[in-house]
Amino acid sequence: MLYNNVIFGPALGAVPRVPMPIHIKTPEEIEKMRVAGRLAAEVLEMIGPHVVPGISTGELDRICHRYIVQEQDAIPAPLNYNGFPKSICTSVNHVICHGIPSDSKILKNGDIINIDVTVIKDGYHGDTSKMFCVGETPDHAKRLIRVSQECLYKAIAIVKPGITLGDIGHVIQQHGEANHYSIVREYCGHGIGRIFHEEPQVLHFGKPGMGTRIQEGMTFTIEPMLNAGSRYTKLSKSDGWTVTTKDRRLSAQWEHTLAVTSDGCEVLTRRTEEDL
Repeated sequence: MLYNNVIFGPALGAVPRVPMPIHIKTPEEIEKMRVAGRLAAEVLEMIGPHVVPGISTGELDRICHRYIVQEQDAIPAPLNYNGFPKSICTSVNHVICHGIPSDSKILKNGDIINIDVTVIKDGYHGDTSKMFCVGETPDHAKRLIRVSQECLYKAIAIVKPGITLGDIGHVIQQHGEANHYSIVREYCGHGIGRIFHEEPQVLHFGKPGMGTRIQEGMTFTIEPMLNAGSRYTKLSKSDGWTVTTKDRRLSAQWEHTLAVTSDGCEVLTRRTEEDL
């Protein structure tokens, strides 16, 4: 997974990241990504009714795995990716990202959870995540979820050829911080296509006009992570994947995969519930 200029993974440790060229996709490639994106969205739509008090994140993983493999005839990209042991990421409460599903992690009334799904179909990736409330969730948690989704939508709204990655980061940072949340800086969005994580890296903070200029045919994720407390993170030493808030306060994240068009962008992982 990506950490600014460092790639993290339990099999890799931390190694310097060598920037690679940005791959501009052909219409044929974008069509294949459109299919993969739709499948990823369908996984999140399918799993929603199962996110209830008493279920384990391990069971959620098995349900998603069976659906992707058996119903969609596709591949769950996270499984064995640099040693990641499961088919989805399940990040509960103070877990920011890359939470590993487990039969011992039982969801409780009031929890919040991010489910992150990446599907490979015909060699191309669709990557998306959604926040879910478990039972009766406190209003302060719902507000964090809502504002983090607004950050994603505000960023999507400005994507078009000619803007910069700094513009995307700025609009996310501005809205999140105006609502008294902090923006996670160590983990970011990324280019995507045949390769799970490719250039460019899409930071969720920044300055207008700075960074790489967006071009038609670019495909990347935007996936802002907002913390209720400080922005500082902690990477688990025991599993090498799970990232938590350092102060153990709540975190929320939403993610979509986009394709840049001639005058805007197409959200390849849009769910039917969304009006984008």
